[in-house]
Amino acid sequence: MLFSEFKKKEVINLKNCQKLGKVSDFEFDERTGQIFRLVVPGENKWCGLFGNGDSDYVIRYKDIRQIGPDIIIVDICTQ
Repeated sequence: MLFSEFKKKEVINLKNCQKLGKVSDFEFDERTGQIFRLVVPGENKWCGLFGNGDSDYVIRYKDIRQIGPDIIIVDICTQ
């Protein structure tokens, strides 16, 4: 899957059915290419810009439950 396809998917939290937003970035291991974390801009950001970086959702790859054609379902605790 290309990153351009990945970032079009809506991220939904399984715990409370909340829409978190869309993937803006991810962290990966340079040696293996394995993705470690997804980054979803927080509620106070517009198009991933102009906001406090602390409000981002940083989601560990192991917390992803399913990647579908339109959405990514994650299982995280939000504040």
